[in-house]
Order: sequence, then structure tokens, then C-alpha cells
Amino acid sequence: MIYRFLPLRFYIHLLIDVLFASKKFLAFQPLIAMKLSGVSDTVKTNGEAAIPSSSVNPVAQPGVSSGDVNPIPSGLVKPVAQTDVSSGDAIPMKSKDVTAEAKNSIKPNGKTGASSGLKLGVRGRASVSSVDKGKAIVSENVGKVITFKDITFGPHEDEVRFRLIHFWEAWNVQTKVLIGIEMLLIDEEESVIQGFIPYGRIDTYLRHMKTGATYRLNKFFGSKSKTIYRVAESSVTICFSSNSVLSGLEDSSISFPVDRFRIHGHKEFEAGSDLRGDLYDYIGHIKLVNGKVPGDGLLLDESEIAKSRRVELHVQTHDDPVLKLYLWDKVAFEFCEKFKVSGGTARVILVTTLNPKWFGGVLSISSMASSRVFLDGDVQETLLYLSWLDSNLDVASRVNAEVVTKPELATLGDLFSYMNQASAKVAWFECTATIYDVVNGSIWYYIGCGVCHTKATKGPTTLMCKKCGKSEIVGVPQYLSKLSVYDHSDQAVFVVLGDAGEELTGKKAAELVERYYEANDSVGEDHIVPVPQAMIDTIGQTRKFIVKVSTHNLTAKTQTLTVTKVLPLEAPEPEGNVGVNVGKEGDSVSEDHADKLVKRGADGIESEGVKRAKCG
Repeated sequence: MIYRFLPLRFYIHLLIDVLFASKKFLAFQPLIAMKLSGVSDTVKTNGEAAIPSSSVNPVAQPGVSSGDVNPIPSGLVKPVAQTDVSSGDAIPMKSKDVTAEAKNSIKPNGKTGASSGLKLGVRGRASVSSVDKGKAIVSENVGKVITFKDITFGPHEDEVRFRLIHFWEAWNVQTKVLIGIEMLLIDEEESVIQGFIPYGRIDTYLRHMKTGATYRLNKFFGSKSKTIYRVAESSVTICFSSNSVLSGLEDSSISFPVDRFRIHGHKEFEAGSDLRGDLYDYIGHIKLVNGKVPGDGLLLDESEIAKSRRVELHVQTHDDPVLKLYLWDKVAFEFCEKFKVSGGTARVILVTTLNPKWFGGVLSISSMASSRVFLDGDVQETLLYLSWLDSNLDVASRVNAEVVTKPELATLGDLFSYMNQASAKVAWFECTATIYDVVNGSIWYYIGCGVCHTKATKGPTTLMCKKCGKSEIVGVPQYLSKLSVYDHSDQAVFVVLGDAGEELTGKKAAELVERYYEANDSVGEDHIVPVPQAMIDTIGQTRKFIVKVSTHNLTAKTQTLTVTKVLPLEAPEPEGNVGVNVGKEGDSVSEDHADKLVKRGADGIESEGVKRAKCG
């Protein structure tokens, strides 16, 4: 064999090479084990231990904490790439990378969305391995900046910049379930668009949102706008998706408008009534607030407003017809606060996103959840209108056309059906009925304050008025008469109050009472005056009545209806005030007081005998 002719030195070198190779193989065993366990070979092992996949926290995930990052409570910020990276597919990173990027991406808990550097959502990983590319969005990888006019239906990788005008809760009216947050946004080109944050993402963004702040949003979905109750003209809505990134806009050189209004007048609201279409804004001057003329020291009954959840105003734009404006819930309370600050003197009002409806035969506009209210000097639009109003005081001082409204025609049966509806509210109706009796044994008048017509109270020696705060007043008889009426299918009891009684009989109550005492001088002051002939003569007459469905009707305490006006026999339409005192002071009974009188009369608790009026 040839092997025996080789020198001994050759075999020695061969043995050394074999031993050396075996040692090198053993040195590679830890590295091979690392590869088999799935850990990237790019991770250092000299002093920086390889991080097992089960212990890696994604950037900005709740619970990540280091020397430079404030710990964020669960639910404040959505974990980065939470929807894209499974629990077993976390991306290994150096702890210093986590610290550096989190420091730049997340502000401490409690900062508002306007804070510079705020970033919410899937964003902020500064370094990822090539193997895991696509699991998160690199902070430098932002889409191109587009405007609202460029947004179309479908997903967008682009960036939009905007000012947050307003946001509000969106509820399912059928199930009473919160479905998300709706927003009104405006960009630098003055384009307005609606935004939406689904319920599951509210916690991520809501606490960082601030009205009036400016933001940038990367990655979103352009969804089709709803067809009813839209608050913006755009056909698409910006919908926050699982990979959306919201951050405060630091570029102060970009100028955004503060707001933009879509103001409509009486004609436009009338054309769009009951269509459930776009919601538009209204501006005008205030005529009445809950039936009262604004003025120094006017105080609203906040307890009653809290109970009814609404404020009713009569408003007018320039020379347009008067509208009824109903403010509900949060908007009503916001108005009350601002009106209180004005000392009850606010004259101009602007309300956004109103729903026009015919209610009780009257065109009315009602606030929605998205509505906002501005008075006098709150915004430029109200300031300009206030300036116009100061130059046209004749419009502001008009009385005759203040609340000219046409109540809805109704039968007695319609009135009873309306009162039984769960959604029924205080309203006026025009009803034609025939008088078949004047209720016997009932008191047909009361003694009221000669100034405000509130029922007078008896003091030790004089009559007093609680409303005026006077301890000595002149008492004047006012109508409080009950009539039994009927139409073609139903019957009812009407209570005729104040001036409505004079419109029915053609005589003042004070005149009839005085005539009786003159003809019966021997009777005492405690004597009850019988129903006058002028009232009895109305039996058999068929008249048109303006009746008010009051709160006591809706609470099922009584079905007795209040008559606030009796139309002349040949009168085609009601003119002037419908149950509201807008004439000179003392011309009619205030509605609040009238309701109390009707309720007391209907309940049979008007126990005091009617006495002769005394002069203080």
C-alpha cells in the first residue's frame, strides 16, 4: 500500500487538522441552536442577550416602560401593529430602539391632542428587521398630503391635515347603543367633511381630541356619507380604521379656518321640512324665550327646563316669517348658560345643524346632537347680524308679527289621540266646536293682579301679587270659565281664560262683575257671582278655538283643554298672538299662570269663593 511509504510527519499533521476541525464545529453549536429557535442572527450576543419572542412588547404597547418613557395605562393608546402581529410573531428589537422611538411618539397621559408630537395608532417603529418588513409602519413612511376634495370612496394611504371643529356621540336611536364618535373637520382650503370613529376605537383617540385643535391623519377609509341628517356637503366620510395614525400638527405655518356655517332662511327650511335631509344652520334675532321677551334681568326657570329638556324660542331673520326654534338636551343647557351670562339680554342667536319640521301646524326647527349655539358676540356671523339689528331697530321692536303662527287643524278626537302619544309635547291647535253648556256650579272668573293678571292673594287688609312682589295691588276680575263643547264625534271641556273670554262674549269680565254688584247692592263681598247672561248666550254657537295642549294634559292629570283665543265668527285665520303675550304689558294672561289656573280649576281645588274686587 502507498500509505506506508508516507512520512510520519504527514500523519501527525493530518491528526492535528482533524482535532482542530472538531473544536471549530463545537464552537458553532450555540449559533445553530439560536437559528433553530427562530431568533434572528442579527441580534448581538455579546452583553446584549437575545430577546425571546414571548417577552417582546410592541412599541407603545401598554406596559412598556423605560427610563425615558412614561407608562401608559391600558386602553389609552392602541398597541402598535396589534392587528398585524400575532402574539407569537413579535419583532425582536433592541431595548434602546424601543426607548428612543417611544420617547418621540408618545406623550405622557393627560396631554391633549393638540400637544406637539402626539401620535396615536399604528405608528412609531424606528427599526425593524428585513425579515419582518410590513408588520408595522415606519415613522418616516407617511403618505402624500391630500385635501378633503381629493378623498374618494375606499382605503387611503395618504395624509390629511385639518382643524377639529366639533365632535359628538353617535347613538343608535332604536337600540340606544353608542356606535361611535362623529366629527366635523375643516381643511386649509375651507372644505368641510364629516369624520367618524367607530365605537371600538373611541378609547384610543377621544381623550386626545380637543375642539379647535389641528391634526394630521395618516391611513383612513373613505366611506360613503349617510343620506339622512348630513352635516357636511361631501359624499364621503373620513372613517378611522385599524391602521389609522392621528398626530398633533406641529406646522404652525398652515392656516386653517376656525369654522364654516351653512346658513338657511325660512324659505329653505320650509322647502326641506320633514325630509330628513341635510342639516343646515340658522341665524336670526330672538323674539321670545319660553314665551318671555328678552330683557334686563330675565331669568329662565332652569328646573322646568331640566324637566322638559328643552327651550322654546321664537326667532326671525330680517323680515322673514317668525320660526319656532326648539333647543333640546345639551344644546338647551348650553343656551341657558350663555343666556344667563348675557343677563337675559341676548338678542342674536346662531344654531347649527337644525332639523326643520311641521309641528302643531307651525314650521319649527329643532336642534340635533351635532348642534352648537352662539349668541351676540360669540362669532363673526353673530356680530355682523347684531350690527344689522342695531341699524334696523324697527324690525326688532315689531309686535304684531312676532309669533304669527297657524296652528294645525284638529278635531276633538285628534286632540285626545295626540295627548296619548308618548312623543307628544306642548302645542297649539285650531279646533271647531259647538258650545252646548256652560258648566254650572263652577267659578267663572278670578281676581287677578291689574298689572300681570296673576291670581291675587289675600293679605291681612289688601290684595297682594306674588309675581310682582307687591303687597298692595288693584284686583281686576279675569275670565276663568268652563264650557262643555262637542263636534261631530266627541265632546270635551274647555276652560276659557282672560282675553279669550272677552273674545267669546264681547264683554270684559270686570264689566260684568261690576254690573252684578250694582244691581245687587245688598249682597256681601263673599257672595259668589252667578254665570252672566252674556256667557249663557254663547250656548249653541259653533266657534273656532285656539286650544293649548298643556303639560297637565300630557301627564294624564286632566283632559280639560285651555282656550287661549276665540276667533271671530267670520275670521279666516288667527292673527297675532297664539296664547303668548307679545302686546303691551298686561294685555293677556301669561301662559304659565294660565296653565296653573286651568289645572286648579279642572282638579276642583279652586276652593276660595270669588269676591268683589278690592282696590288697595
